[in-house]
Amino acid sequence: MSRGTYKIFLGMAAGVGKTYRMLQDGHAEAHEGRDVVIGLLESHGRAETAAQAAGLEVVPRRRMTYRDTELSEMDLPAILRRAPQLCLIDELAHTNAPGLEHDKRYEDIEDVLTAGIDVFSTVNVQHLESLNDQVTELTEIRVRETVPDAVLGSADDVVLIDITPQSLIERLRAGLVYPPERVPAALNHFFKVENLAALREVALRQVAEEVESKRMPPASEADHRREDRLIDVAVPVAIAERLLALVTPDPGSQRVVRRAWRSAQRLGAEIDLLWVADHRATAVEEEQLDALRRLASVIGAHLLIETGDDVAAVAQRVARERGTTYVMMGAPRRRSALRELISPPLPLRLMTALPGVDIRIVADRTQRQPERTQRQPDRTQRHREET
Repeated sequence: MSRGTYKIFLGMAAGVGKTYRMLQDGHAEAHEGRDVVIGLLESHGRAETAAQAAGLEVVPRRRMTYRDTELSEMDLPAILRRAPQLCLIDELAHTNAPGLEHDKRYEDIEDVLTAGIDVFSTVNVQHLESLNDQVTELTEIRVRETVPDAVLGSADDVVLIDITPQSLIERLRAGLVYPPERVPAALNHFFKVENLAALREVALRQVAEEVESKRMPPASEADHRREDRLIDVAVPVAIAERLLALVTPDPGSQRVVRRAWRSAQRLGAEIDLLWVADHRATAVEEEQLDALRRLASVIGAHLLIETGDDVAAVAQRVARERGTTYVMMGAPRRRSALRELISPPLPLRLMTALPGVDIRIVADRTQRQPERTQRQPDRTQRHREET
């Protein structure tokens, strides 16, 4: 049985029209004679979305009780028994209630695809795991439900549902996104023009990167092509990129890992994570290590834990063993002038220990000084007065 095809409708935020467009495309497929069902629809009370679903068969949800609360979830076994040609499944980043086949809806979708059923689904760009820190920096809101970027990468087709921030805000004010009582809070928090503009840019860039990555041949295929071209040429074949991210058991390292993963995607590189432990991990640090292990599992990285007192020396050994070509690390902590004289900072020691390896420091963008953005209007105003 061949795997089903997967189309994802991607947006910058709720209310841009992802579900509406998914339903439109579902109707178009049904009109072509295909067997189409709705596996899960989240209309969020939007009348136009609910109306667009009319005429399509809906697989009933299953009801369950969790902690004295009645919940309704997608009925995965029922979808598999029904076995349509195409199934529409909304909000792939959704976290399922405990006790179901999978923790996340995107895992349910994988089962549907494996059964040979085509799937249309939806997601907002802020739910991509590697963008979690970037979205938090842009909006000051931490998105808790995330999915591996590989989910988007596995799609056969990604459709960007794009509208201007101003148009989305107009839809919000008109009551087409949230109920009227939720509109003021939304406008003052997530749905600020500057937030939406930044998220729109992120969504556009993400789709562009997905398109570019799909144009590139798989690594093995590219290697074969390169070997074919060089078979009669006596020149060395360029080595593959491999990225090493230096981490510590603290929350800030997750930001470094996500940034490293995105860089690895652009480089077409494998990624390793390394903690050089100079002490036994505390209970709090063990929790952070578990979080790093989970994140590494999600993005397909390898977490290495080595003991030693000299981070640069251990990183040098590991980098040589793993064939590292690129090292990323968080900003080093400030040290006293005396300590700077006694021992050079870690980035300099790494540059000395790893000649020919790129070293990059990942800045914490939340530490940017706000005065720069506050002074900008003053300069603009002076320019207007002068002209």
